[in-house]
Amino acid sequence: MSDSASTASDASPVDDAAVPDAVQGPGTQRLLADAAQRGLPVEIVARPAADSLEAAAALLGVDPSSVVKSLVVKRHDGSFLFALVPGNRQISWRKLRTAVGVNKLSMPTAEVALDATGFERGTITPIGSSTAWPVVADERIVGRRVAMGAGGPGLSAFVEADDLVEAYSATVADISD
Repeated sequence: MSDSASTASDASPVDDAAVPDAVQGPGTQRLLADAAQRGLPVEIVARPAADSLEAAAALLGVDPSSVVKSLVVKRHDGSFLFALVPGNRQISWRKLRTAVGVNKLSMPTAEVALDATGFERGTITPIGSSTAWPVVADERIVGRRVAMGAGGPGLSAFVEADDLVEAYSATVADISD
């Protein structure tokens, strides 16, 4: 892992990628600061708005399985965790409960997710979250360069999944169907 987070345009097929104004939002600035502190290389890429994960993947020039959904999950005790799932798969509640060792998990409302992470849905990422909740990553993202929320609308963060897992001491398990 290197010790830098960056904004770049040459590693993505998206036009006008990562213009300086695109990373000035507070969420993206938190993401970049957190990534730098953890020594996690991140590339922020600007992209046009997309109405689906598949459309976002096409705009980024990647397969939907390379777009990771960062899902905020609420535990029965009121705490949260991040579940990272490939874009072409769905979270398996049974598998996630087994991986976490609990009997009850739920998906919070958008407002609760914002309060828990500081990010709006569609921009959520564990990188730069207002609270460092535990991370559980689906085993299918390991060994891949993935795109995920970047803390602001119209942005994606590219990261090596193995570096992300290491930086957050993430649990890796089969948590999707």
